[in-house]
Amino acid sequence: MISFIGKRDKGGTPTGAGLQDILQGFSIEVMPRTAAKVEDFRTLLPAGTRVYIAHIEGTPIEEMVATAKRLAADGFPVMPHFPARIIKDRATLEDWIKRYQGEAGVDQALLLAGGVAQPHGDFHSSMQLMESGLFDAHGFKRLHVAGHPEGNRDIDADGSTKLVDDAIRWKQAFSERTDAEMAIATQFAFEAEPVLTWIAGLREAGVDLPVHVGIAGPAKLQTLIKFAIACGVGPSLKVLQKRALDVTKLMLPYEPTDVVADFAEAQAIGSRPGVAQLHFFPLGGIKTCAEWAQKHGAQPMKAAG
Repeated sequence: MISFIGKRDKGGTPTGAGLQDILQGFSIEVMPRTAAKVEDFRTLLPAGTRVYIAHIEGTPIEEMVATAKRLAADGFPVMPHFPARIIKDRATLEDWIKRYQGEAGVDQALLLAGGVAQPHGDFHSSMQLMESGLFDAHGFKRLHVAGHPEGNRDIDADGSTKLVDDAIRWKQAFSERTDAEMAIATQFAFEAEPVLTWIAGLREAGVDLPVHVGIAGPAKLQTLIKFAIACGVGPSLKVLQKRALDVTKLMLPYEPTDVVADFAEAQAIGSRPGVAQLHFFPLGGIKTCAEWAQKHGAQPMKAAG
């Protein structure tokens, strides 16, 4: 469908019309402490929404599993993070997998290196987790891996993309020798063009894994800039920096309407490789993000009873 194209006002700003198609099937990320603030996810999220649970250093596995159990009981597919660098050893990894599976029925995971500088134990990369064979052995059906459209200086300190490019090609090869359903979940960015160019480059390199594009949800501008710097967002950060220089916009909350509309337009035109779906980082709050998605066409479940 291309009915949304041109749905912008005279100044070129998206009106919000026509975003419904690309919002279908979006996923969202929570943490145990942020999830605890939500009384009923069923009133906010569409049925079947995949919910990632971010595992931040220091969060007890018991809190992670309890959050997964709650979300799964409400009917949501749950995808916990497995950050390699905070997992002590193979026994710990297997324990986590068994807990998620046995207590919450989890059969999917996002595998990533993690944000800590020094590994806490035997693992330093998501590839080691994949090579362990434990996810396959315990019946995990879906594995997602991290993607970095604007590079990652934690991995490529010289500012290149050599190591992240090598890693994504390795993960493509892994996907070809495993039965697991795989996809790439990217870091958030504030411009569509660099991400679309990156996806095109993946396809030219023979990487055909579906790409779930990270989108920063509505938030205060200052909050977004803080998270973007901490997460290593690349050149697209200039979109926020330019906005911060405009005193008329400085105090207004950021909404991802522009960037989502650009992805939707590229998807509808179909002249370039597109995105499989959107993945929201609700940096301004889960409720705020979910309500923005509802405003543009995503429908929540009705609470039971």
